[in-house]
Amino acid sequence: MSGDNSSSPRRTPRRVGGGEWTVFPEWSPDLLKARVYERILLDIILCELPPGGRLDELELTRRYDAGLAGVRDALGRLALEGLVVRKARAGTMVAPLDLLEVRQAVDARRLIEPHCAALAALNATAEDIARLGAAFEGGETAVRARDAVALVGMDQRFHEAIARASRNVTLARILIPLQHKAARFWVYSMGPDTEARRLAEIAQHLEVVDCIAARDPERARAAVLRTLGEFSDDMQRAVNGPGGDAPPVARARRS
Repeated sequence: MSGDNSSSPRRTPRRVGGGEWTVFPEWSPDLLKARVYERILLDIILCELPPGGRLDELELTRRYDAGLAGVRDALGRLALEGLVVRKARAGTMVAPLDLLEVRQAVDARRLIEPHCAALAALNATAEDIARLGAAFEGGETAVRARDAVALVGMDQRFHEAIARASRNVTLARILIPLQHKAARFWVYSMGPDTEARRLAEIAQHLEVVDCIAARDPERARAAVLRTLGEFSDDMQRAVNGPGGDAPPVARARRS
């Protein structure tokens, strides 16, 4: 342990070789393999790579203009998150959608993410707060254009930034995969909503940033819970669909 006896609640993030990315080295945007992972992840969330679909490594190298090592690393990370399934002789495929699993992921997020937000209010650096504030830049334009790719990417960056700003690596490594699993269903909720509602949701996320910037852990905790409440409503609507029928791709284990 460090010999620093400071009583300050804010801890200085571990830095090796410069930059706060050393706390979460595999998420550095400077790493090509991290960018490949993010692109495959986004396509899984948006069902561009559909549930149950086979993933051919060579085909993915062409699709993402990436090296085989980078694709394999990305698939390995996604397998650890439960978004990709690897089976002997059957190969690699996108994990099927499972409503029970996503409900459990949302329940777990409601326990973990508010605590991460409270920790972020104590521990976030100026860079963390700036990253959170910038996550939804261009959000109004994306809402009006119904740009699902942009909006999902913004949401991913925002919640990842909260996890990292907590400066608790263990919690962050638990929370981010949970958010990824839940996000696979979020895209279905975008259809029937009005622009006003989506803009209000962005404003609600930015309220979290204000609470963290104000160094108010209890307000940050409550603000994140409000965003997760909206997400739970969205997920339920996405699962049920118009008239109570789940969308075809979301017909999965419910019990």
